[in-house]
Amino acid sequence: MLRERKYLFGTTILASVLALSAPAFAQTAPTQDPDEDEEEAAAVVEEIVVVGSRIARDVYNSPSPVQVINREESTLAGLATTTEILQGVAVTGGTSQINNLYSGFVVNGGPGVNTIGLRGLGPTRTLVLLNGRRVAPAGSRGSVGSADLNVLPSALIERVEVLRDGASSIYGSDAVAGVINIVTRADIEGVVIEGNRQQTTQANGAGNATRLSIAGGIQGERWSFLGSVERFEREEVKLGDVEHAQCPTAGPFLPNTAGFEDFIDPLTGQPKCFSIDNGGVTVNTIATSARTGIGAYGSATPGTLGTYNRWRPNSAVTSGLIGFEGVSGASLDIRDTFDPRMLEETLFSPVATTTAFMSVGYDLRALGNAEIYAETLLNKRESSSLGGRQLVLDYAVGSLLIPANLSAGGPLAGNLGLTPGRNTQIRVFPYHQYNSEQDVTFAKQVLGIRGDLPISNWTYDVYASYTNSRSEYQADLALTSRLINSLDVVAAPAGTPAELTRSGIGPAGTQVTVTCRVNVGNTNANCVPAPFITNDTIGGYYPQDFINYVEEATLGVTSYDEFVVSGGFGGELFSLPAGEVQFYLGAEFREASIDDTPDIASQTGDTYNFSTSAITRGEDSVWEVFGEVEVPLLRDLPIAKELTLSASGRYTDYESYGDDTTYKVGLLYQITDWVGLRATYGTSYRAPALFEQFLGATAGFLASTTDVCNDYDAAGRNPNLAANCASEGLPPGFTATSSVRQLNAGGAAAGLAAETSTNFTGGVVFTPTLPGRLGTLAVAVDYYDIQIDNGVSQVGSAFILNQCYTSSAADFAAGAGYCAFVERAPVTNSLTVTNGYVNIATNVVEGIDYNLRYRNSFGPGDFLVNLNVTQYLERYNQLFPTDPIYTLVGRLGTPEYSASMNVQYSWDQWSVFWGTEWIDATTEEDDYFRRNGQSLKSFGIDSDLEEYFLHSASVRWGNDDLSVVMGVRNVFDVDPPSGTGYWVGGIGNSPTYSGYDQFGRTLFFNVAKSF
Repeated sequence: MLRERKYLFGTTILASVLALSAPAFAQTAPTQDPDEDEEEAAAVVEEIVVVGSRIARDVYNSPSPVQVINREESTLAGLATTTEILQGVAVTGGTSQINNLYSGFVVNGGPGVNTIGLRGLGPTRTLVLLNGRRVAPAGSRGSVGSADLNVLPSALIERVEVLRDGASSIYGSDAVAGVINIVTRADIEGVVIEGNRQQTTQANGAGNATRLSIAGGIQGERWSFLGSVERFEREEVKLGDVEHAQCPTAGPFLPNTAGFEDFIDPLTGQPKCFSIDNGGVTVNTIATSARTGIGAYGSATPGTLGTYNRWRPNSAVTSGLIGFEGVSGASLDIRDTFDPRMLEETLFSPVATTTAFMSVGYDLRALGNAEIYAETLLNKRESSSLGGRQLVLDYAVGSLLIPANLSAGGPLAGNLGLTPGRNTQIRVFPYHQYNSEQDVTFAKQVLGIRGDLPISNWTYDVYASYTNSRSEYQADLALTSRLINSLDVVAAPAGTPAELTRSGIGPAGTQVTVTCRVNVGNTNANCVPAPFITNDTIGGYYPQDFINYVEEATLGVTSYDEFVVSGGFGGELFSLPAGEVQFYLGAEFREASIDDTPDIASQTGDTYNFSTSAITRGEDSVWEVFGEVEVPLLRDLPIAKELTLSASGRYTDYESYGDDTTYKVGLLYQITDWVGLRATYGTSYRAPALFEQFLGATAGFLASTTDVCNDYDAAGRNPNLAANCASEGLPPGFTATSSVRQLNAGGAAAGLAAETSTNFTGGVVFTPTLPGRLGTLAVAVDYYDIQIDNGVSQVGSAFILNQCYTSSAADFAAGAGYCAFVERAPVTNSLTVTNGYVNIATNVVEGIDYNLRYRNSFGPGDFLVNLNVTQYLERYNQLFPTDPIYTLVGRLGTPEYSASMNVQYSWDQWSVFWGTEWIDATTEEDDYFRRNGQSLKSFGIDSDLEEYFLHSASVRWGNDDLSVVMGVRNVFDVDPPSGTGYWVGGIGNSPTYSGYDQFGRTLFFNVAKSF
């Protein structure tokens, strides 16, 4: 009976979705009348379970909006993996998701992770299920707290169910924004071999992807087996592979023109790139104390003598600082910040995943016709990225490594710590590349039993699961301690091993041989001296022995474990005139632990100019009891075809955060056969994720422009800010030249509390009977309103800095309020900000979903249209009730509108498909994002992004044994929209946003053969 139920569910879910008026992707249909198809399917259905409820239903409706995406149309759209399906516009509503585009950023789950968060509320508030059971978090580094979509078995996916309202009372605390349930196939008999290839039209094939899989199933009289093994590989996309990522513009100030425009290279007539990563940090230059020299084009005194403290090599310069030209002056925006090697950095990180899935069942013929079942999911992910950074070298006053033309001049104000006890004379800012890798293994085991209870139509299901995710992550990083030793050199004594010496032209203009000071009298130091200052050194071309000495492959290990025991029973309670009252009762215990142990160099802060991390270690557990009931109130009356009330409740008791209760009520009112109303209202209670509680302090770096004291004395600046910046001894016209160090930390020690929320949805469903043979139409319009109180989040370093520096002079001096999280170094004037997890007062998202599905027979086949539109009405975060509200709607990551439409025509063994994704235009031009209190446009900065269309087309031929799909994604080879790169994002002139395609026109081919 249980096997029959699963089969019926799999064969009739699409018909249920039609009646739900959900934005479903429909399967290819036979050519007979669609109404006859639905009537035939309805005649054989006994009961189904749709995500959002644990009650089996015998009608195709739900008070909650549910979306179903099936396997076939995903293939027709050129989507090779479950990750690509879930992160598409149709599911996300246009909100940005973490994917391989974020390889150079610090993200929760670490580089290479792919997550999903509904309604823009983040992945920790969206629950991901596999066959109705939780998918535990996976990833690397300390902020692992969400399911990694890379672990899902794409080869066996039958469909994806998306519940678009809160369901904490049904599934647990993290189902705040919704639930995604991935359902595996149960109908494979024999073996299916499938191959998929995505071929980009980039010149070097960057971003090509291949997926190969084999799946099989077999059933005996009392047993069944289903399994698959698959391999997916996507090649790297570098910055130089796509034109839109190569040359960001910045709109910097040019003193010689008194305007804000981009630097035009006089040799090429083209804009010169500001900074490939939009960070604005100089590379391949040196810093000195103020000296007189010839200014470079675009500087304060181009071609003539002026005073500078930043320089780049120019052999034609014979006066001032010989061999160098000044690249700084009134504005540090005027500087050479491009190196051709930057184009080798990773834009979209390569990834390779190997996934195995197995499901077995055995009929006991006892314990109520019980079935013992087990599932095993194994996954291995290998991802990597090549990044760029500065490897700043501080050469001390009097260093033997400084040539004669640079040895004059005074010391710099302070140093970066590489010459302790000695002043820095020359600071070199060469460009340097580093590689990082992640190796993540994921294993999930499930064992359960389900069957019938002695009471009529009652069933039970009890299971236990254990999941372990283990990640080894490494990066080739320079160690501060070795740089200190390497830069502190002396004349090499006689007998010093040659491999520990270096020869070059020293301050006296003659050849000198040096060794590290620590080598003298210490035969075990093995220190290799830093290079002499030459044009190669300034350009970042170092001797290999130096790199071998100062760099080390730092290795960290992350482990996340989750244990779950869950069980329940349900069925029919009693009969009412309108039908049977259904119920379900259950209990669940969950225990989770996280242990992230970074490399000892990262823990001790010995990784130079790179993020540092402390150990993250903690555990938590929760007991929950839950119940659900569905009561049919009215049926088959003149103005009440159906009126059904549903209600659910859950009691939750966390070891860390105590107990609370949540509930949800829903009402489905089918007025007539063609119009109905539905609504739900529920509450949620979410304890902070383990990393939100226990994250060890992790350091990263923000652009120097984050420092709010830049130009603090300019007209119109906040008087408190100006006074507080000046009180730290910052000079007038101050411009930060160091990145802002950001420390992320867990909030358990600071009293982080659980968050609560409410979720309301209300909609109208139209399924009119069209005259004649005009087909079938289903339209749904659903309004939603989610409000989170005490929301767990980080307020952001920019917010902390602004609140601190605009506070009163007394609070600032005392380090009160937000100033407790801010520290400025007394000599270098660099900033450190601690951005811990706190409880934000209010997080609100409000919008409307519009869904349309039309189906009809034309000519020899069937025509199908699915249209999904998401409109955001409001989205904002508010720390305190008195704070102003800055809406995020219409800004990057929250377009006011987004939509997807799929058109399919099927006949005989053929199908043709056209799909379109649309993302509305966005702008950063509002009171939330301005420069020195003025409109960005007044500075000639374009922060608006045009609307974006992505089209896909394909054709399919198939029979019972063979299916072949060929198509094109991004048919018109559309680049992401662009603006002024420095202001709209971090990839050239386009934003870091998952909604835009980074590969360009891509050809895809999919073939599946059954045996």
